[in-house]
Amino acid sequence: MSPSAQRVLDGARQEAVRLGHDAIGAEHIVLSLLRDGDSAIKAFAALGLAPTTVRERLEAGGRRTRGQGAPDELHYTSHAKRLIELATREARAQGGPLAAEHLLTAAFKEPRGPLARLLSDAATATTATPHPRDAPRGAPLPAPPASPPSVGRVGQSTPRKWKISWRAVLLAAVPLSLGLAAVHASPVLVFGFACLAVLPLASYMGEATEHLASRTGPTVGGLLNATFGNAAELIIAIVALRAGLVDLVKASITGSILGNLLLILGLALLAAGTKRPEIRFNRTSAGMSAAMLALAVVGLVFPALFHAAHPESAARVSELRMSEWVAVILIATYGCSLLFTMHTHKALFGGDPHPTVSPAWSVGRGMLILGLATVGVAFESEILVHATEAVTASLGLSEVFLGLIVVPIIGNAAEHAAAVMFARKGQIDLALQIALGSSTQIALLAAPLLVFAGLAMGAGMDLVFRPFEVIALGLATVVAAILTLDGESHWFEGVQLLAVYAMVGVAAFFL
Repeated sequence: MSPSAQRVLDGARQEAVRLGHDAIGAEHIVLSLLRDGDSAIKAFAALGLAPTTVRERLEAGGRRTRGQGAPDELHYTSHAKRLIELATREARAQGGPLAAEHLLTAAFKEPRGPLARLLSDAATATTATPHPRDAPRGAPLPAPPASPPSVGRVGQSTPRKWKISWRAVLLAAVPLSLGLAAVHASPVLVFGFACLAVLPLASYMGEATEHLASRTGPTVGGLLNATFGNAAELIIAIVALRAGLVDLVKASITGSILGNLLLILGLALLAAGTKRPEIRFNRTSAGMSAAMLALAVVGLVFPALFHAAHPESAARVSELRMSEWVAVILIATYGCSLLFTMHTHKALFGGDPHPTVSPAWSVGRGMLILGLATVGVAFESEILVHATEAVTASLGLSEVFLGLIVVPIIGNAAEHAAAVMFARKGQIDLALQIALGSSTQIALLAAPLLVFAGLAMGAGMDLVFRPFEVIALGLATVVAAILTLDGESHWFEGVQLLAVYAMVGVAAFFL
């Protein structure tokens, strides 16, 4: 390590201490770079960002500590470690020691946290000119353009032209499905249009939740995401429970977990791996998600073992009571996981928040859209569920196949697309948050809530799943854990996860 790099890292520690932050993040390294020399100042100036603005944004983006610890007790966040590792690899490729310029290049090449949000905001005032990280070494940095472009999502420049949103097109399926159901059209046609109608409504629910979360603190935002993250699937399941389709609901729970764990994660790794030979992500977060899913599998195994040991009908009441107690334990564990990740040990995870459209919606607008989309999903779920029996009879499909494959894909389609988009842009940690976090949310929150919803409706919803579902979930958890616990991956591991999902789908089709 060169003296310049050591000076920057020492300065980063001093910045964290000065600001009273509980860890040394990538933002502190950038602050030290700004203080150490002119290269960082010129790089930000080329993006139209004044040094004072950069410092204010980065200083506000760190994590506050409850007390003042000694400087030598501060540790690097996962983002800071990734920045240093990337800079070290670049220095080795050039055959020299780690220097300050390598740290600066790495910060712009894979920005995270406050720096990523700062650069995303800067994109709203620039055209699609080359980013400093894409410029050849030694080339002059581009000057900011005279006029800003029109922008879509944060960090994405789009040309000034009319674009028709896919949600606007699919929203036409809402009145069509209602009309077809009113005139008692073909159940297959009604089912198909109801599925299409759920897609944009679920997307609006997710986007409204993200906007409301951005208007609150991280704790309230995390609770909002936990509450409404899988609301569309939960609504469909509650409607199916009220219709007495308990097997469909159980299959949809397992299918949602398998879809997030195998399909979304597989597509995300494949999308990220086609852009870079090696993928790195937060192994701490992946390890915790794997442990939580293993806990969920245990929660499903014990009721299944009890059912196998006591197959007589007199034991059904005991099965239901056992499922209710297991549901309480799972919900309590999920609550502790939120406390762990968002409060007591949040520095271990350091995940970026989900980007939202800029500017953020007002609270009133977010609540209105969330309410309307929720009501729309409830109506479409009624239509979808009522057509299920006729669809299974006419197409020869079982309720298990619809629950394992079709319903989860419909309810999670917007989330699937978001995870793949983030992974393709290099935000693999965020993609894994969506895939693994949604799996644990279904297993530890949605499934227990459905047990109590069944109790309230007298539907007899328990956690006694078919042996096929329990075994498939256990094997999927083991495979995903093996592929993600090392914190590294590549595109072929995504293919392997997709292969496991395809085999589950084939097996469910022939059940």
